Amino acid sequence: MTWAETDGTRERILRAAFDLFTVHGYQRTSLRRIAERLGLTKAAILYHFPSKGHLLTALAEPMVGDLERLVDAAETLPPGPARWTLLEGWVDTMLEHRGRLGLLLHDLALVDQGSTYQRLLRIAMRANQILAGPDPSRRDRVRAVQAIAMCSDPVVFLMEVPAPVLRADMLDGVRRLLTDDPHGTDPRSTDPLGADRDGSHRSTDARDVDEEPAVGAVGRRRPGRPRSMGPEQLLVARRMHAAGTHSIDEIAAACGVSRATLYRHLNSPDNNETVSG
Repeated sequence: MTWAETDGTRERILRAAFDLFTVHGYQRTSLRRIAERLGLTKAAILYHFPSKGHLLTALAEPMVGDLERLVDAAETLPPGPARWTLLEGWVDTMLEHRGRLGLLLHDLALVDQGSTYQRLLRIAMRANQILAGPDPSRRDRVRAVQAIAMCSDPVVFLMEVPAPVLRADMLDGVRRLLTDDPHGTDPRSTDPLGADRDGSHRSTDARDVDEEPAVGAVGRRRPGRPRSMGPEQLLVARRMHAAGTHSIDEIAAACGVSRATLYRHLNSPDNNETVSG
């Protein structure tokens, strides 16, 4: 959460409430405690926020508002691009509001705030409909609900994982779920999750992709993944490799590239890290 240096009283109250809720929990933090933290009276707190619940609602608003705007934008797109726009945006929103999300989910106190809770439910239902697509089957609807959870829960339960690494892993996992691709990057899929961010699919022309042998295949090569890596992909790959907790196959899958492409970039003169084997 970003706070301006010239915070007004309302912003100061929100900052103190957030800090105290994070340390002591929502239920164990009283309005009096918040007031004492700021050198104010309880009446001064109530002047800006009629109840402690209103404080929580105000803290939730930036995240809820961002999710609402994301769904609004996704609903204006064709079904294919809409799904990826929603999923990528959902992950980014969760990561942006990582601290606030953990607070809200751990305390579950937001359930008491009827209007905000209902608003979150409506946002989730709209997101599920976008992911399930037109005329969805039961399986499509189940996968849509699972996908939203995959783009939310790891942010809270894996707080120790750096955001770029977690983002790559989460998006890789949801690709695998929705494309039925064990590698998470099937460029031949008509599903938008196999598409680039602008909604256009990667070419499988030999000039545009690397080819590497399919597992168990003899004399056959499988059209693979993009030959180049963007700055963000390379940053994620370097961090995952430096951590020493992921195999080359796992890093390649997370970044959506072939092993050959990954080796080439990690071993390039511009990179100080060298991959062996």
